[in-house]
Amino acid sequence: MTSDETTHEPLGDRHGGSIAHRVPDLGALELLLAVARLGSLGAAARELGITQPAASSRVRSMERQLGVALVDRSPRGSRLTDAGALVTDWARRIVEAAAAFDAGAQALRDRRDSRLRVAASMTIAEYLLPGWLLALRAQRPDTAVSLLAGNSTAVAERLLSGEADLGFVEGLHVPAGLDSTVIAHDRLIVVAAPAHPWARRRRAVSARELASTPLILREEGSGTRQVLDAALGGLARPLIELSSTTAVKAAAVSGAGPAVLSELAVGEELGLRRLVSVPVDEVRLARDLRAVWPTGHRPTGPARDLLSLTRG
Repeated sequence: MTSDETTHEPLGDRHGGSIAHRVPDLGALELLLAVARLGSLGAAARELGITQPAASSRVRSMERQLGVALVDRSPRGSRLTDAGALVTDWARRIVEAAAAFDAGAQALRDRRDSRLRVAASMTIAEYLLPGWLLALRAQRPDTAVSLLAGNSTAVAERLLSGEADLGFVEGLHVPAGLDSTVIAHDRLIVVAAPAHPWARRRRAVSARELASTPLILREEGSGTRQVLDAALGGLARPLIELSSTTAVKAAAVSGAGPAVLSELAVGEELGLRRLVSVPVDEVRLARDLRAVWPTGHRPTGPARDLLSLTRG
């Protein structure tokens, strides 16, 4: 080994292990500073909210750790030894540096908590998130929230690239690289305009008939499309392929053809008879709605608070 290489040996290795084992903890150093300032171990203990026996024990432990006497105790009070005065000067710098570290960490937390970036697939973004975000605003009025709406594939991409803090998806499977929790359940239904033949038929539409009929559909990559593809094992060429739930719904209301939409999205249209629910046999169109986040990074701060509101 060359002399240059030896100069890069870790400090802890040259002096017997990690420095953390040789330097008193912050609590002990704060106690020593309080003794120096107040001239009494009992007064220092009261200021720090610990008992006098606990304070005495902490000083003795510090003295054993450093190998020098730090405090002379007498009925008239406590006085620092010469070594104790020197250690106190060093301790003051350490405690000040720790205070600066704490202030910086708090600033980072404040900056993190001042914004929340949410990515959500279309149905959740349009029909569930507005209520959750209003409730979050009541809890965190100073947090600025941005919402990025897209299909489930786009939500996963935004989370994995660091463009979003929390996501919501509607598909059958959790995208790779993400952890998740189920927050709600949803059902897809077949709808058509009242004038469409399916709206007037008395028998249910079979799974085969549904699969072979051109439908107004969401684009590939959407949670709605994933569930429908899996349930039917293949679909006819779409009549129209659209990138939002609102657009699909509008096309169905116009009479362009039947569509498959979330039950959450068509309540008003069904109530006003602008759309009619078409019964379907032999096909299961239920799905879970999930909150998602990058694997191993459980939501914190406002993202954690929003997640808790989805379960209320």
